[in-house]
Amino acid sequence: MVRTLRRGEVAAGLAEGNLSGRRRRTCGRLWEYGIEEWAVAKEREKLMRRTHLSSPIERAGPNDVVTLATDRGPAPMNIGAVLIIDAASDLDFSTIRSILEGRLPRVPRLRQRLLKMPFGCGRPIWVDQPDFDLGRHLSQTVLPTSPGASVDPDEASDERVLQIAVDLVCTPLPRHQPLWAARWVTDPAHDRAALILVMHHAMTDGVAGLAVLAALGDDGTTPAIDPFPQPPPPLRSVAAAAWRDRAAALTTIPSRLRSGRQGLRELGIRATRPKLAARTSLNRPTGPRRRLTTVELPLMPLLEVAHRRRCKLNDLVLVAVTGALAAILRLRGEEPSELVVSVPISARRAATADQLGNQTGVVPLAIPTLSDQHARLDRITAMSHARTGVTRGTSAGPMSLVFRAMGALGIFQVFIDHQRLVHTFVTNVRGPQAPVHFAGYPITTVIPLAITPGNVGVCFDILSYAGRLVVTVVADPDIVPEQDLLTNLLAEELAQLLAVNRAS
Repeated sequence: MVRTLRRGEVAAGLAEGNLSGRRRRTCGRLWEYGIEEWAVAKEREKLMRRTHLSSPIERAGPNDVVTLATDRGPAPMNIGAVLIIDAASDLDFSTIRSILEGRLPRVPRLRQRLLKMPFGCGRPIWVDQPDFDLGRHLSQTVLPTSPGASVDPDEASDERVLQIAVDLVCTPLPRHQPLWAARWVTDPAHDRAALILVMHHAMTDGVAGLAVLAALGDDGTTPAIDPFPQPPPPLRSVAAAAWRDRAAALTTIPSRLRSGRQGLRELGIRATRPKLAARTSLNRPTGPRRRLTTVELPLMPLLEVAHRRRCKLNDLVLVAVTGALAAILRLRGEEPSELVVSVPISARRAATADQLGNQTGVVPLAIPTLSDQHARLDRITAMSHARTGVTRGTSAGPMSLVFRAMGALGIFQVFIDHQRLVHTFVTNVRGPQAPVHFAGYPITTVIPLAITPGNVGVCFDILSYAGRLVVTVVADPDIVPEQDLLTNLLAEELAQLLAVNRAS
């Protein structure tokens, strides 16, 4: 059948509807799967039957599928990082491209795209992109050398780099290509550069993103891999594997039910009716734009505070975030008794460059807006201790089922644009303790950024790296026009925590 159908015949046949039933179904499968890929898969299938070889099948995870299905808002579900490299402005773009070209094999997913499967063949699979071209994903920006006399040069440079980063992360990634983009930004006036990496959330989460960073660094290693590109696995094998997975899933129903119950507890869902979060002016449907501001401070003093108060570093960050948000709301004339913060929890502590994907659940925490910082910390610490021993990330299962159903019904965007379950998101990822090097230079700072859809006007991304803690405030400028004030209040809250520790 493949040899008798050309691309034009498939397109014309489907458009005119003049094919027989069997021929029409075949054309539909060819059109969806990709005519060339189908032909290669059929030839490979013949070879497999002769040699009894097995081809690896890498499926998108359940969370990945949900993320793709629900990515319908004005801002895409992308995550990224800005890697600041001092004294590297003399590195030319061709050198950077050559370095990345040689290190792409360390992260196979960077040269793969998602291929949708016909009905009955299971979730989409990752396949090599035969015509992969780094030029479609990597671009360059050179900052001007004169920022203007009325603006502090360092602040102007930082602001421009962050603006480039947020523009890139807010740009949808083509679904028919590998789901990532990068920008090399040079700042000759300050003798530094930045590598901005952006990936779709279906491709990776924060923990796996660190694995990508490590693999692209100078110390990453290239594993032994098959020649690139590998043809996609035969469709017959994909279908058979899907039915085997379904059969195997029947034997794990009891454990999945237990995991589902744990996931509901992680989400804070009990037998009683869930309590709605208070309405605030920070929770309105967001648009396509975001703005980034950052707070950076040394990590060790904060860890000393956490040790002294017998709490976690994330507890301190939650204290500062809720204090700053409560102050902004009071200035707006709003006095909510508590703020519900959703804390993403990864089901894994670490990942490797060949095992990416999104394995994240969430824990909503209702934190009282007490004016006393120590009282807030005591309440948050008590919540954190109450969760000791709970399996991490189990909420991903229940959320996946609900969100996928909403996506199928076309109501997911309506739900998240009007939800009253959380006020903000606080994501905290622990990065490498030692600096990662790129092109022979140390990466001095890593700034995390993630786009949150729906009606959450501001969220906070935290990353500890090489003895520093960076908090990125990601906000819709139309909902949070006073973002600079919010960032300053957040810095003051963190400084107050450190001041108490120094005084004691």
